[in-house]
Amino acid sequence: LLLMSWAFYSDLYKDHRDIASEKGAFRVTANAIYEEFSKDETAANRKYLDKTIEVFGKVTATDTEENTIIIDEKMFVYFKDKLSEEIKVKSNVKVKGRFMGYDNLLGEMKMDQSVLEKE
Repeated sequence: LLLMSWAFYSDLYKDHRDIASEKGAFRVTANAIYEEFSKDETAANRKYLDKTIEVFGKVTATDTEENTIIIDEKMFVYFKDKLSEEIKVKSNVKVKGRFMGYDNLLGEMKMDQSVLEKE
C-alpha cells in the first residue's frame, strides 16, 4: 500500500517538461512533416506525437496577441513566452517545441511550448 501510494504521489507531482532545454528528437521542415502525415497519419503520429521537434520554414502569419506564428501555411506554433518582435512574415525561422498533433480535416499541425532557436 505504501509503495502504491508513493508511486501515485510521484506520478502526480512529477516535474513538468522543460521543452526549451530538451534536445529535439527530429529536425524537419514543416513541409516534410506535412508530407509524412499526408502519406501515413498513424505512422507519423507514432513518430512525432508529444515529442520535442525542431521545425524549419518560412513564417506565413504572426499573431503577437496570441503568441503564435504559422510556418509554411501548415504548422501552427504556440510560443511559451511573448512572441519576439524579430519574427516577421516571410522570414525563415527555426523553432523547437512539443508536437501536439495533426488535424486531417483542416490539414494543420500544431506545436506548443515553443521557443525560437538560433541558426
